[in-house]
Amino acid sequence: MGVGKSALATRLAAQFGGDLIHEHADDNPFLQRFYNQPDNFALQTQLYFLFQRTKRLKELRQEDLLSSIRITDFTLAKDSIFANLTLEPDELELYGYLYTQLAASIPSPDLVIYLQAPVDVLMKRIRNRGILYERNLKRETLTRLTESYVQYYMTYNDSALIVINADNPLTLTKDSHFDLLVERVENISSGRHYFNPVD
Repeated sequence: MGVGKSALATRLAAQFGGDLIHEHADDNPFLQRFYNQPDNFALQTQLYFLFQRTKRLKELRQEDLLSSIRITDFTLAKDSIFANLTLEPDELELYGYLYTQLAASIPSPDLVIYLQAPVDVLMKRIRNRGILYERNLKRETLTRLTESYVQYYMTYNDSALIVINADNPLTLTKDSHFDLLVERVENISSGRHYFNPVD
């Protein structure tokens, strides 16, 4: 949250002439209630996201995947990371069953870009963007989420991976840095790579 996923995905889609697929988190009717009462609305919120994200990604399977580049600002893995943090054990068991069924038909990405930034930076960006329901987000929650992402991507090997230090906003906005990233994207087919340009 607040790390710059959507902005980067938008710019990459324009650069490569690809189709951009946004997550549209604001469409989730339970999300604001979850932020206000997380214990009461975690399962509904998570299931909505699971169905929404798998529907968007299944549409890719039904189209001609060779006809265009597709760039998303989310991965399905994001869903299970959040679920493990927010759901009670019995809810997580139900969620896990549904996740397994739905994820089986989802196409795998060719490349994942993982943006990292310190919690203090993320908290500041979240406050600055002024989404009302995010005002209740606790630092502890964001810290746990950030740590969960780190753990997940430490062992990730399902596709090529670029890990970007997004602490400095120039990393994602400065043209010379973006050009370096585009060059890296064009030349990567496998493995883990790190991107941390300096001026």
